[in-house]
Amino acid sequence: MPDAQTSFTQNIPQSIEKDVERAKEVDAVFLFKVNGEGGGVWTVNMKDAPGVTEGDSGNAECTIEMSTEDWKALTEKPGAAMQFFMNGKIKLIGNALLATKLQAIIG
Repeated sequence: MPDAQTSFTQNIPQSIEKDVERAKEVDAVFLFKVNGEGGGVWTVNMKDAPGVTEGDSGNAECTIEMSTEDWKALTEKPGAAMQFFMNGKIKLIGNALLATKLQAIIG
């Protein structure tokens, strides 16, 4: 189970690079805020220039916030994202429906 740093600097960029056209189909920009040790803030562009950059680019359509512990648990079981959200472990700001498209690339 990767930590957030590994996910956003290695795993997710590799997944996007593997299939850029599939990433573009998501057609959204996300901001991830992973709080706690080993966390950080990353912009995941799956729209016009697919990739991951550190920090807030200021153009996110959906912001996803969670703890580092919950990130690790979610990467182990990506299908449980809705359960995490319903239990208040994931906070969404913006267009929450966009988050349902993420599993194609991140999950």
